[in-house]
Amino acid sequence: MRIAPQVVLTDEQKSKLEAYARGRKLPARLVLRARIVLLAAEGKQDLEIARLLSVVPRTAARWRSRFHRHGIAGLEHDAPRPGRTRTISPQTVSRVISKTTQEKPAHAAQWSTRAMAAAIGISEASVRRIWRAHGLKPHRVQTFKLSNDPHFVEKLEDIAALYVNPPEHALVFSLDEKSQIQALDRTQPGLPMKKGRAQTMTHDYKRHGTTTLFAALNTLDGSILATCMPQHRHQEWLRFLRLMDRQTPAEKPLHLIVDNYATHKHPKVQRWAARHRRFHFHFTPTSSSWLNMVERFFRDLTENQLRRGAFTSVAELEKAILAYIEQHNRNPKPFIWTAKANDILEKVKRARAVLHNCSSV
Repeated sequence: MRIAPQVVLTDEQKSKLEAYARGRKLPARLVLRARIVLLAAEGKQDLEIARLLSVVPRTAARWRSRFHRHGIAGLEHDAPRPGRTRTISPQTVSRVISKTTQEKPAHAAQWSTRAMAAAIGISEASVRRIWRAHGLKPHRVQTFKLSNDPHFVEKLEDIAALYVNPPEHALVFSLDEKSQIQALDRTQPGLPMKKGRAQTMTHDYKRHGTTTLFAALNTLDGSILATCMPQHRHQEWLRFLRLMDRQTPAEKPLHLIVDNYATHKHPKVQRWAARHRRFHFHFTPTSSSWLNMVERFFRDLTENQLRRGAFTSVAELEKAILAYIEQHNRNPKPFIWTAKANDILEKVKRARAVLHNCSSV
């Protein structure tokens, strides 16, 4: 009778194999191999191990032998298998990657799997596998915009300082208009959500006019001071500034973060600001609306109130907007600004360097 070689474990090996054998989140194959070796260390033969673990004797013999040759590492990693011979050469893979990243098809703005397969002479599935392996997604595009403001650095540092370290005994507000908010009413009533079916909404709608929301976000506590007006000219902007003047403590300076919309720099606005010295305007760099914190509130308003709403009149739309703001102000939460000016500048420098390299090629 053939006797299997004896397995002798050190204390460290035994402890590690017992942990593997009890593992609930480990691969089942590793748990089985650990149990085979532990039973072998108890002096059991392969036939008995196979019966206890419901495997064939050949499996018990294989992992006993593998442990003898390679130790625990031999149980953790499978031996390499030959598999099927590759039918797509590395040169073909390089051609697919090169075409995807550096060329465009003759009559389209982006490559599809079908177009690439026809151009290279391989299957669509092969193109899909190559793209997935190299993280290529030709159907997706991301937008970006770098500011060309010659005073970008100074304005960035000024606004970041207001967010991170605001002046003492002063209020900092982030201001903007959300213009052309449409009062849209659906042409047919939708169906409510129920188990197994999403809420439905018609794709077409009726327009009942527009309104403009003027909003000021208090960066200290997250509360919103807002009003709606039919237009967004300098007259309405001045009316909103006067509203802020009345509804904020008269003894506190106001630092207002605004964008470069022409209305905000109108001569009449400048003359009004010169007479009201507690108002200090801080303009964001051009093409940098992401620096204006109130834009985050506008996004929440759109997602939570406007996008799925149905409004039969401008008055109903304005009522819904102001009700949302009133509810927000009952328990406001400030948006915490964490990005440092130096970190933002480093990202901008890298982006400019990439654009410069691309334009010089």
